Amino acid sequence: MNVYILVVDDEPDVEALFRQQFRRDLRAGRFQMEFALSAPEALERSAEVRDPSLILILSDINMPGMSGLDMLPKVRAAHPDVPVIMITAYGDAETRRKAIERGAVGLLTKPIDFALLRQEIDTRLEQAA
Repeated sequence: MNVYILVVDDEPDVEALFRQQFRRDLRAGRFQMEFALSAPEALERSAEVRDPSLILILSDINMPGMSGLDMLPKVRAAHPDVPVIMITAYGDAETRRKAIERGAVGLLTKPIDFALLRQEIDTRLEQAA
């Protein structure tokens, strides 16, 4: 089964960073990564990828237009079984509270701890198998 992780961030260099960090996994076909540069684009992309192949959404919070926090309830309504982890440069308690209240399963702070993220992805892959 092809499984997808959707990464949402308005910074164009994020795609290259994630592809570099997970290059072995991507080459081995463990999962595929889709990238969206905005929340509206992410909502479109997530509608194209059908459950259960979409196993995780990683989204930046601060983006122009619709923020990740604004997108969160919409994506959770469309994909209630797909966990969403928010990514932010500001890991304060208030941001964490808002993210969890709106349906996020967790919050990662920048710079991203890729070892921790890899553990999270491995958990999602095991659940999807």
